[in-house]
Amino acid sequence: SRGLGDVYKRQGYMKYYIGVDIGGTNIKAGVVDENAQLVSKISLKTNAADGYKSVLAVIIDAVEQAVQLSGEDIDRIKTIGVGCPGTMDNENGTVLYSNNLHWENVPLAKDLAEYFGKRIILENDANVAAYGEYLAGAAKGAKNAVVLTLGTGVGAGIIINGEIYSGSNNAGGEIGHTVIEVDGAPCTCGRNGCFEAYSSATGLVRMTREMIEKYPSGRLHEMVDRDGKISARTAFNAAKLGDPEGREVVDKYIKYLACGITNVINVFQPDILCIGGGVCNEGDNLLIPLKAQVAKQIYSKNNAKNTEIVICTLANEAGMIGSAMLGRK
Repeated sequence: SRGLGDVYKRQGYMKYYIGVDIGGTNIKAGVVDENAQLVSKISLKTNAADGYKSVLAVIIDAVEQAVQLSGEDIDRIKTIGVGCPGTMDNENGTVLYSNNLHWENVPLAKDLAEYFGKRIILENDANVAAYGEYLAGAAKGAKNAVVLTLGTGVGAGIIINGEIYSGSNNAGGEIGHTVIEVDGAPCTCGRNGCFEAYSSATGLVRMTREMIEKYPSGRLHEMVDRDGKISARTAFNAAKLGDPEGREVVDKYIKYLACGITNVINVFQPDILCIGGGVCNEGDNLLIPLKAQVAKQIYSKNNAKNTEIVICTLANEAGMIGSAMLGRK
């Protein structure tokens, strides 16, 4: 009961962990209890352009503020987990390369450990977001899960038998950089036709812009003039109003998304596949046609148990919860 839980906390039995989610725009830090429940959280601007030492100071500030907001003492914190974009050397606690932060061979875990005197656990940001959803969100109760985040890129985290899969070089799970259109649109990774180039919010904006250029007098163009910019929701909003160009963009986007998701299911056959990101605010307008297309394409369509496709439930809290819970393991 809640009463017993309060007694448990007052008597000092509850264990607490800190989770840090580093993004190109914001750094989020939260105190999480042993039951994967977020106790407090704070979000601060990353200021990545100011360099590593500046970002390190922001991380430290965020952690200290999160602890203060929790009402707990830093001595009660067991470990600090950090989710960071890029490729990690988990054993040595080094960020080998992060394009978004302009980091290379950064000793992040060592620097944080020296400051806080705590064990620091470093992991890729998409992996910890997936772990958070697995422990406390849409994938809770699953044995095997894949979580895709459709944002600026396509982030991916893979959970196999309850463990994060990151490959033998800690760089596995880059589903966004598998090709779904040979010689297709260029991707930031240097390849052409990547899943990310078509199914990210960035890809959706690009396809919307291309349609506006093709039909400059259409409703899509009118909506952009009114809103002042093209967003990932522009085509969906136009489609809801019956605009044929908007509908064409939405159908094209869902077709590519279904292709990439079908590939993932055919490879991993997870219990559940969760999708997150702003475009998922479209709800059934996205999910219903997406599921219908995947159901037609998956190799295992006649199996009694097929992968369930759902929308993530933890939103911006998944990374904090997932990174914090690395310490519970």
